[in-house]
Amino acid sequence: MQYNHQEIEKKWQQFWANNQTFKASNTSDKPKYYVLDMFPYPSGAGLHVGHPLGYIASDIYARYKRHKGFNVLHPQGYDSFGLPAEQYAIQTGQHPAITTETNIKTYRRQLDNIGFSFDWSREVRTSSPEYYKWTQWIFTQLFNSWYNKDTDKAEDVSTLILKFEAEGNANINAVSDEDIDVFSADEWKSFSSEKQQEILLQYRLTFLSDTEVNWCPALGTVLANDEIVNGVSERGGHEVIRKKMTQWSMRISAYAQRLLDGLQNIDWPQPLKDSQTNWIGRSQGAMVSFDVDGYDAKIDVFTTRPDTIFGVSFMTLAPEHDLVAKITTAEQKKAVDTYIEATAKRSERDRMADVKTISGVFTGAYALHPFTGKQVPIWIGDYVLASYGTGAVMAVPCGDQRDYDFANHFGLQIPNIFANVDISEKANDAKDGIKLANSDFLDGLNYKKGMKTVIYELEKRGFGYGKINYRLRDAVFSRQRYWGEPFPVYYKNGMPQMIDAKHLPIVLPEVEKYLPTEDGKPPLGNAEVWAWDCENAKVVSNDLINNETVFPLELNTMPGWAGSSWYFNRYMDSTNDGEFVSKEAVDYWKEVDLYIGGSEHATGHLLYARFWQKFLFDKGLLPVDEFAKKLINQGMILGTSAFLYRITPSSFIYKGASTSLPECVREKSFIVSYDKFKEFELFDDGIFPSVKNDKLMKIITHFVKESLTQEDLNLYKKLFDLDEIDVNLVEISDYLPYNKLNVDIKHIDEKTNVLNNESFLSDYKYSDYINAIWINEDDNTFKVSREVEKMSKSKYNVVNPDDICEEYGADALRLFEMFLGPLEQTKPWKTSGISGVYSFLKKLWKLYVGENGITISDDEPTKDELKTLHKTIKKVEEDIENFSFNTSVSTFMIAVNELTALKCNKRAILEPLLTLISPYAPHISEELWSKLGHAESISTVNFPKFEASHLVESSKNYPVSFNGKMRFTLELPLDMSKEEIEKTVMAYEKTQAQLQGRTPKKVIIVPGKIINIVG
Repeated sequence: MQYNHQEIEKKWQQFWANNQTFKASNTSDKPKYYVLDMFPYPSGAGLHVGHPLGYIASDIYARYKRHKGFNVLHPQGYDSFGLPAEQYAIQTGQHPAITTETNIKTYRRQLDNIGFSFDWSREVRTSSPEYYKWTQWIFTQLFNSWYNKDTDKAEDVSTLILKFEAEGNANINAVSDEDIDVFSADEWKSFSSEKQQEILLQYRLTFLSDTEVNWCPALGTVLANDEIVNGVSERGGHEVIRKKMTQWSMRISAYAQRLLDGLQNIDWPQPLKDSQTNWIGRSQGAMVSFDVDGYDAKIDVFTTRPDTIFGVSFMTLAPEHDLVAKITTAEQKKAVDTYIEATAKRSERDRMADVKTISGVFTGAYALHPFTGKQVPIWIGDYVLASYGTGAVMAVPCGDQRDYDFANHFGLQIPNIFANVDISEKANDAKDGIKLANSDFLDGLNYKKGMKTVIYELEKRGFGYGKINYRLRDAVFSRQRYWGEPFPVYYKNGMPQMIDAKHLPIVLPEVEKYLPTEDGKPPLGNAEVWAWDCENAKVVSNDLINNETVFPLELNTMPGWAGSSWYFNRYMDSTNDGEFVSKEAVDYWKEVDLYIGGSEHATGHLLYARFWQKFLFDKGLLPVDEFAKKLINQGMILGTSAFLYRITPSSFIYKGASTSLPECVREKSFIVSYDKFKEFELFDDGIFPSVKNDKLMKIITHFVKESLTQEDLNLYKKLFDLDEIDVNLVEISDYLPYNKLNVDIKHIDEKTNVLNNESFLSDYKYSDYINAIWINEDDNTFKVSREVEKMSKSKYNVVNPDDICEEYGADALRLFEMFLGPLEQTKPWKTSGISGVYSFLKKLWKLYVGENGITISDDEPTKDELKTLHKTIKKVEEDIENFSFNTSVSTFMIAVNELTALKCNKRAILEPLLTLISPYAPHISEELWSKLGHAESISTVNFPKFEASHLVESSKNYPVSFNGKMRFTLELPLDMSKEEIEKTVMAYEKTQAQLQGRTPKKVIIVPGKIINIVG
């Protein structure tokens, strides 16, 4: 009987589906364990072999935990709202829901083919109204909450209203907008309803505000910072500019300190914790106010070094700062406006990362130093961000290198306030051992004393106060897209109103176009039925809007991270229509025990999810305030890309004059095999990489001459003012430009790197190369170069897991991905390597199944067989617990080799071995388990117990030497005494044969090691 992976895998995948083998229960006497993968966005490209890496690891652990007696929840779903489906809808008119459904079917088929033990009965889709009903509900909970600093948690906004009614807001200690007007209880009661709502918006955890955002005109939407790469949109590479828009925002800043503190209580990778720590950016310092000379205006600055305030020689505002337009002088207006326009085209992330460029413009205005009253020039510079702190910095060039460079560049003063410190070459950033000078009342003080003193003086004189600041900004929560969660919001007299929970979900309407409207409104502005009828509690036609009973609905949709910020809780109770998760379910599962996903989500999904978890915990809806105990960031599987080299002639020389080549030559490409290309002399001026090679020149020159028509010759006669053109005087310029082009790896022989020209040229992607001139190797083959890089559809280096499963099987794929290296590391994929794993599976099969079927014995196992089994149990259990899955695969190979050599067919050995292997290779394990006579799935079997006694050696095979030369070995019990060993070895017949009647001078014995007979 041969190992038929295709037949076996289909059989067991169907068995698991029919029997719901991996369905978890919310009520069980077993201890619980919740294993979760970051759910995928279902793209049209489907999965490549890099995607399942984390899924395979989590599946191994989930299966292992079931073997260890746990009730395991291992669900899967889809983060199914997303920009790609919307972009496709814009291009084709096909509704994103249809595209998404098609893509999900592909993903589900691919995931099933790999044999994951997911509980599909709990599947969630963020784009399903049944799911986003609860995303909308959570949004309303945030809207109806405020953050009470006194209790350090979110509370219902009704408690805030009670405080306003009793005492006004003078003593309210809340996270809120800056510069809120103080009012009394009586004043609050006298305010109109609209005024009260405006005030409450300044406290709510989700609120409307005019915010500087990353606007992408091409995509017609706002982008989060993590959706921008190198200053352009991650999706499509489009220009992104900064502009102000009225947006919904989330007051995540209220949780900044708790988000920092919580990192101490979770087992997450330290680099990821560091990323979140830096992103939150806690700093301690002071808020200082500078009056603007000649204006009724102040500039508030947060600084971590208020002790250096006497070193301030200029101020820098963010170009977007509200004061810039007000204080800029007429003489400086043109320069300032030009600079602001240029800055708007750069993303915040780009501006933060660019530490080399020095740029700025003087506004013409001056601030007044709070202590000295001296004028301080006010500049704008793009290194200051409006959304960070106050959007203004007090520049102390002697103590900050960026300020120092700025001052030097623009010729500004650099006063030195540090005693005995030379700042002629660079700024001083040291604190320890440095005393202040030229600083009035701070002279002679060190950093710590200077900080305390200056904050005391700032507060005493009313110039400022001590403050803890956070870099973390409130999260923009609006997107100008169609394919996202609709807000459960309508507008009455311009103020947002929440739709009652009993009327949710508010479902996305049908629209004719998925682009923004002609007047710039989001795509939902195209909907004809998008108004809220309060009396009948339903969505109705826009024609019925009367602003009395029927009101306009919100036109923006929620961002991609909305649905992913709580999905792990929904899995606990995914079919509950009455609440987002029942108390019974969440009290049982509590949190995710193991979460596996990419580190690229550190400051996006993982931060927002922790924020929502803490909020829902504050509201008493969840029992814990961190959603995942342990997190592992899996590494990346890289692809091996293939490249060919195209050389394009661009100019020729005739009698020292150069001009463009005729079109027939310009459009011709010379495709050069890689080994030939390596012979060329390369030249790269940073603009056009070029090559030089005499043989190549002759080939191309010959082609040029052959291609020149009489019409071309007449043209060049006229150009060069010649009577005749001698074709033999035409020469190609010394260096020819080339470019490196990705080739789809399906056209490459992986072992030889030889291109299959026939399949390559029949691929529509490469139709432009049909008329190219091909320069092959001497053996007439064409070779490509190979490079390891990110596996991506755009690089044509993607390996489809469907193909691997078809040829080698899912078990081989699972084992090979683990075998590639440690889970957290990046490693290259090479399909040829999978054959070794496939051979192992066939060898495993033969260990159980002979030519005539299963061969199994109930005889007692030998000592060596038990030793092999138990050292395997020990190693595999340690490996799984430490997530060292790659070394387990090696251990399996060693065990099968040893048991094959021992001709082992003992049930007591082979059954536990299958249980060990089953988390990694579940299909073949299920099949062999059933052939051993078991009706139940192997997934229910207890994990084998390691018994150390089987690894304890009871005897030693001693090397017996004569005068230092080993002559034979003798096996003796390890507990034999020295005297007994000597007596036994001297009586041994081989010893007597060596001695030939002589009496040895001495016998050296080291118990457990050696025996040496001297003389």
